[in-house]
Amino acid sequence: MQNIPVLDHLALDEIAAGQVARCWLPITSDALGNPILLPLIVARGRADGPVLGITAVVHGNELNGLSVLRGFFAQLDVAALRGTVVGVPVVNVPGFFRGQRVFSDGGDLNKLMPGKANGNDSEAYAHRFMERVVSQFQYLIDLHTASAGRINSLYIRADLRHPVVAALARLQHAQIILNHEGAEGTLRRAALERGIPSITVELGDPALFQAGMLRAGLVGLKNALIHLEMLDDALEPPAAPPVECERSSWLYTDAGGILEVLPGLAEEVASGQEIAVLTNIFGDVLRRYTAPEAGIVIGKSINPVNQTGGRILHLGIRA
Repeated sequence: MQNIPVLDHLALDEIAAGQVARCWLPITSDALGNPILLPLIVARGRADGPVLGITAVVHGNELNGLSVLRGFFAQLDVAALRGTVVGVPVVNVPGFFRGQRVFSDGGDLNKLMPGKANGNDSEAYAHRFMERVVSQFQYLIDLHTASAGRINSLYIRADLRHPVVAALARLQHAQIILNHEGAEGTLRRAALERGIPSITVELGDPALFQAGMLRAGLVGLKNALIHLEMLDDALEPPAAPPVECERSSWLYTDAGGILEVLPGLAEEVASGQEIAVLTNIFGDVLRRYTAPEAGIVIGKSINPVNQTGGRILHLGIRA
């Protein structure tokens, strides 16, 4: 355990002011009765202020957020901090062990929040995570990536009807902001329903660390601290304003075959523009897919092996 303490509960006021604490927090237990321990990093400033939560790896193979979170705490000047930052480097511990998106019972934690006290494995885990950790946040930034076989631009999911949420979203160094209240079961939606302003930051691709995403993610988190008056410093605005989308949808194939998706990430496409070509195993063209309306590519499939109903790309429609 590297001499890192195991807590029986998380009490932020018991963390020494001006210190960064590392600890383990039991959430549930495995079939041998051993606790499943959640890693936490808590930075408590010398002065009072808000509590910002930063979560990563809700899906066990989405790793860029882990890299961003570790880098953030490595460079944080806790002596200058007002308030407290709680980092959860890995939310989905069983999924992380297995290198898989879902929980050990196959449940998707980001479709189960806030969980159930007497639910199945993943529901109970989600419930205890919300009650023991998230309930102590005043703001939340949840770090994600694309899932296996797909890649993402750097984009934000946020309910822009909320002024604080909108401000946090626009201070991230993102290419795209998708205005969406959040699907039922997501961590962001569950936190918002508890009065915790929350955004989701989608940081590129799964199962790897990407240096460019790390740099952008660090700037966005620091901007959030400055905006929340937790740090005194100058905001670093993005080089170009993000494209704001009022809605989005995934486009799917209607046949199986070998799929090539043509546009790049964050590329603008026109209505009727060819976006993908589907061929059979011998190379004959079966389908040519076009954009149903003008939009911007938020994410796309990179797996050429495609069955009927396979994803093509995630098309965002400008506000």
